Amino acid sequence: MTRILIVEDEQRLRRDLVDFLGLCGFTAEGTATAEGLRQTLANDEPPDVIILDVGLPDGNGFDLASEIREAHRCGIIMLTALGDGDDRIRGFESGADIYLVKHSTLREIEAAIRSLLRRTGDQGDLADGAAGKWALDSRNWTLTAPNQRSLKLTATEFALVSTLCKHDGGICGREELAETIARPRTHFDNRHLDAVVSRLRRKIGEQTNLHVPIKVVYGVGYTFTAPTVVQ
Repeated sequence: MTRILIVEDEQRLRRDLVDFLGLCGFTAEGTATAEGLRQTLANDEPPDVIILDVGLPDGNGFDLASEIREAHRCGIIMLTALGDGDDRIRGFESGADIYLVKHSTLREIEAAIRSLLRRTGDQGDLADGAAGKWALDSRNWTLTAPNQRSLKLTATEFALVSTLCKHDGGICGREELAETIARPRTHFDNRHLDAVVSRLRRKIGEQTNLHVPIKVVYGVGYTFTAPTVVQ
């Protein structure tokens, strides 16, 4: 997994970044403070990329970037309201790889992350690490995870995963999914669809011990965020 840590004290922006980057296939988590950043770096493997605000309640992003750079090799993207030339220069001098201002769109931030990963040689398999893709076997109705653990799918589960895979990481609408997995002459509403997805997510997680790449896009549908191959 490509891990992204968002260090941002503005709760709504932090939540939006975590949700959006998760849909893009990254493992994203957030913290609001410099202390939270230090605890994460001390207790876990360092993330691949840190998105760092400058004005934190208990720390200065410029100083934190220097601190990170001294001890870790992760990429640093500064995301701040400070857009003056002197601030940008200070950001780069403190160790930032990319400097963005806060009116940047979510897609721009995603593009900056992918650009940074390409430059640092850590692109790999962005959604599910170097182990490979998720493989869907159309003959045997099995789903094989990148760690080579497989699970047998029911007819309904296979139809659901197959339809998601056809969208190649894009969003599949609720109506299309419901029509795909509904039995003839039966009514299949959103509650039934959510129940099927919930059971399948639990089944995949329990049998593969991996992050489940089926994500909900609220009010729209679902997406399979990891690279897949259909056999």
